[in-house]
Amino acid sequence: QVQLVESGGGLVQAGGSLRLSCAASSSSFSNSAMGWFRRAPGKEREFVATVSRSGENKFYADSVRGRFTISRDNAKNTVYLQMNSLKPEDTAVYFCASDVKYGSKWYASGFWGQGTQVTVSS
Repeated sequence: QVQLVESGGGLVQAGGSLRLSCAASSSSFSNSAMGWFRRAPGKEREFVATVSRSGENKFYADSVRGRFTISRDNAKNTVYLQMNSLKPEDTAVYFCASDVKYGSKWYASGFWGQGTQVTVSS
């Protein structure tokens, strides 16, 4: 079974940057579209970003487009989320997920990481 482990979360001031990493335990990582979701206090889990198997195609939620960048390194079985110009509204637990797809909305049909906390102070 594939395991996904997120890291890189922490406490930052508004306007700051943070880089999240998600390491997969299997080389099958390269055969899955990967993505990031988040759950903010008092809200449902929402889609943040996704990257295709090759890393060539990327999609972002409107709320983060232009500020966040998703990327992957298949040789390292790792996906990243570079977060710039952070806002207090970005405060959430961020989850990495595999087999990300789009139907009526973005969702993941594969595995989920344990999540990493991101807190942005004003």
